[in-house]
Amino acid sequence: MPKFNRNALRSVAFACLFSGVASAVLMPHAALAQPATAVRGLPDFTDLVDQVGPSVVNIRTAEKVSTRPNANGMDEEMLEFFRRFGVPIPGMPRPSRPQQPQQQEEEVPRGVGSGFILTPDGFLMTNAHVVEGADEVIVTLADKREFKAKIIGADKRTDVAVVKIDATGLPAVKVGDVSRLRVGEWVMAIGSPFGLESTVTAGIVSAKQRETGDYLPFIQTDVAINPGNSGGPLINMRGEVVGINSQIYSRSGGFMGISFAIPMDEAIRVSEQLRTSGRVTRGRIGVQIGPVTRDVAESIGLGKPQGALISSVEAGSPADKAGMEAGDIITRFDGKPIEKVADLPRLVGNTKPGSKSTVTIFRRGAARDLSITIAEVEPDKLSAKVVGRVEKPKASAAAQQIGLSVADLTEAQKKDLKLKGGVVVASAADAAARAGLREGDIILSIANTEVSGVKEFESVLAKADKSKPINLLYRRGEWAQYALIRPGR
Repeated sequence: MPKFNRNALRSVAFACLFSGVASAVLMPHAALAQPATAVRGLPDFTDLVDQVGPSVVNIRTAEKVSTRPNANGMDEEMLEFFRRFGVPIPGMPRPSRPQQPQQQEEEVPRGVGSGFILTPDGFLMTNAHVVEGADEVIVTLADKREFKAKIIGADKRTDVAVVKIDATGLPAVKVGDVSRLRVGEWVMAIGSPFGLESTVTAGIVSAKQRETGDYLPFIQTDVAINPGNSGGPLINMRGEVVGINSQIYSRSGGFMGISFAIPMDEAIRVSEQLRTSGRVTRGRIGVQIGPVTRDVAESIGLGKPQGALISSVEAGSPADKAGMEAGDIITRFDGKPIEKVADLPRLVGNTKPGSKSTVTIFRRGAARDLSITIAEVEPDKLSAKVVGRVEKPKASAAAQQIGLSVADLTEAQKKDLKLKGGVVVASAADAAARAGLREGDIILSIANTEVSGVKEFESVLAKADKSKPINLLYRRGEWAQYALIRPGR
């Protein structure tokens, strides 16, 4: 517990007292007589806690890891030292022949999160990152009953997961209408921060439609959210769940006044697919896109910076078949305006694969409508095909400065991935990791220069100005995006 400055506290208290006395002396009698009802009181959350609290659960996860039995309390590294150099282990007889301790599986706790009851027959909702990699999921209800849960499905892109416990007659939450949510209104969260079950915090909605993800516009609040709150409900004053607490902005790892929740309408849409098929299907059209700057919009006659600028079209993709070209600006999708670049992947992703849509593009000063048949995104297609085959090459001096190690794609991989060039990330650390790169990503260009292989990548990187951010275009899954690497940080 930090030590407080008592002199400072006294000063503050004295200043407040003095200020209050002064204002009382100078305040007219008529002002003193103002009724207290003129000031709106703070909300009372007690009824909401009684109403929603029984629907909130604690989620513990564990994973199985292989271990070797230790001798005499020694750690594995010390035992390996004795084995490697043939030194007898203290307190144990020398074996007549080498013996290898048998591996054992041990369940190790992974983490603690939160969740809530979606239906009375045992379907629960939480975050995908809460249950990711778990071999066992334990759900504790508000009445202290514990159940082993089955993971029905998890969607990393939206961070939504559905799990099932074998129970009936459970107190399910009421789902609220996110469209009625207003900035400035009071909301409440219930969860298990740092494992402290049934913790209640409250605040206001700070913003809506906050862009922090590819497929989700988040609800921003100032409700205190900490590790362990993930997956818990965000509740309005009507006792309805309007979001799933998912992320925080933090420089220290703890709450700093900014937290984000997944809108419940988006979460319900995802959960319905997970409950039906265990996975989420999304649409794709096969374009790489970027923002439209004000200068570009004015120079081509678009008027204002809106839409999504097509930087490239995948050969044979729905966009290619529909006649889209690099340089086109997509301004509408199925009649819905594309105000910013993030709107397009969200609208396309929410469209059922196989359906026909109308895309409005702006090309050479005129708008035109194109008909397009939506294809299906294959989750993590690129990473799944490449990661397992990436060797760990030694990084060059220039690559080491930004924490990257890359490898050439084989001709078979290029053909399979329909790429002419590029390099695959074998490992990412330091500046590269901070920029969001990870193993399996395909780097297409660096410093505005396309790269065909490792030699060209290292040549371009060596000439780049390391005192400035280095732009890098990479692909992950079916989508391409830019990253800015800052070597100096």
